[in-house]
Amino acid sequence: MSSPYPGHLSKTVTLNNGVDVVLRPIRAEDAGIEQEFVRHLSDESRYFRFMHALKELSPGMLTRLTEIDYDREMAFIATRNEDGHEIEIGVARYIIEGESGNCEFAVVVDDEWQGQGVATALMQTLMEVAKARGLTKMTGEVLSGNKQMLSLMERLEFTVMKHPEDSSLRLVHRPL
Repeated sequence: MSSPYPGHLSKTVTLNNGVDVVLRPIRAEDAGIEQEFVRHLSDESRYFRFMHALKELSPGMLTRLTEIDYDREMAFIATRNEDGHEIEIGVARYIIEGESGNCEFAVVVDDEWQGQGVATALMQTLMEVAKARGLTKMTGEVLSGNKQMLSLMERLEFTVMKHPEDSSLRLVHRPL
């Protein structure tokens, strides 16, 4: 049985452009805005996030990404209110890797919101929660062509290394 929804982790942050957005844990009821978010991403952003071409999330993927076990994983979405509707503009998540104390992360931001501090805010929040949960290391794989993400990783003090088995990937990691 997973933990109850951790609503106490929700917060409002101000982006570089002065817009306030809410960062909060994802929940099953977010399936609709998660699907719309992925559909709205550019082909390149979807490829950088999922590492293969897709137009939208399958029902199984959508369930896996929104109905999470808060004990073993965490996902934060960045949302804003637009004409009375909640719109997702970014998401970051981690999944705990076994009993190692490590977690693997992923993050993606709507193309129109990139460069405004959304990914930084999401990643900082994700790292804070992972550390508070007793995790000791965050890892990820980034496509070597994803220069914006690699730059973000360096700003967040992740170590960036070539993948030993795949030259199209970079391994990134950071102690928490």
